[in-house]
Amino acid sequence: MRQLYILIQKEFIQIFRNPLLPKLIIIFPIMVMLVMPWVTTMDVRNVGVTIIDEDCSSLSRHIISDIRAAEYFSLNDNVKTHNEALTLLEDCKVDAIVLIPRHFERDLLSQDPQKLDISANAVNATKGMLGSQYLILTIGSTLSNYNNHLTAAKTSDLIVIQNRFNPTLNYRHLMIPALMIMLLILICGFLSAINIVSEKENGTIEQINVTPIGKVTFILAKLIPFWFIGLFVVSIAMIVAWAVYDLSPTGSLGSIYLATILFILGFSGFGVSVANLSDNIQQTMFVMFFFIIIFVLLSGLLTPISSMPEWAQNFTTILPPRYYIDIMRAVYLKGSTIADLWPNFVALGVFVIVFNALAAFTYKKQS
Repeated sequence: MRQLYILIQKEFIQIFRNPLLPKLIIIFPIMVMLVMPWVTTMDVRNVGVTIIDEDCSSLSRHIISDIRAAEYFSLNDNVKTHNEALTLLEDCKVDAIVLIPRHFERDLLSQDPQKLDISANAVNATKGMLGSQYLILTIGSTLSNYNNHLTAAKTSDLIVIQNRFNPTLNYRHLMIPALMIMLLILICGFLSAINIVSEKENGTIEQINVTPIGKVTFILAKLIPFWFIGLFVVSIAMIVAWAVYDLSPTGSLGSIYLATILFILGFSGFGVSVANLSDNIQQTMFVMFFFIIIFVLLSGLLTPISSMPEWAQNFTTILPPRYYIDIMRAVYLKGSTIADLWPNFVALGVFVIVFNALAAFTYKKQS
């Protein structure tokens, strides 16, 4: 334990003696949280829709048929009740529910027509908003074809939209929880890898290699400072989100910090593994940037996973950021608990074991 304490002390001294790193640790998360939510955009495909047809009329069958034929939607036909559909919506298994009420066709041209109800999952604000608009246009076209007396304005009056979990459809509320993962990837993964390789180039790691310090002790000493720094960075990001965007978690902070700890433990181990297999800083930077691009593009940070090709959706199951992003968005916007998200926490725990075992295995201590 004394060896570990001394090595951790050495790591912190190295970090704070660096003229750039302490400033970067504080300024970088603040700048990302202030700039990125304003400049990112998304595309939407494969909007999951389930339809509850209480009317069972010719018109309702036309509406279902047109939604099924539209290229933007993926129709779920296995739901029979509204409560079942709401459960799927809360579990993010569908993106929108269309409820066609009784006597919708019969009362269509009456003084008080029934209104068709659309409930959209607005955790992903862009997908919720665009998916709802696609549904309105598709249903509006069906209603206009059904009766030429119905104008676009009249058809829009027949549809009621409920945006769940993010009623204002604020895109920043979707992006801000996910942006925290970029901070952790860059600081806990990228910097931890650069830190080790810089010691290789400076020759200090060779001095450590001839000491009786074990490989586990050495790896822990390299990782623990970045674990604390990662928690500090996430705390700064949450404070900025609350102070600037008035966004605070609907769920518990304990769930957020548990997910953050698991992700930091896993990804810092990944960074050390890359450093152990690299010979210089340039090699480490290229490898880390390669993986960072994959993580950012395929983890659901910028593009909804359901909008990706099927092969890409399957590939995302082996990417740790996917699970952390799901947890952060669900806790922030839906108030989900650890019990609701336990598969994501288990997946992060598996990555912790795999990446840290890889870090210990790839560190070759020479005596």
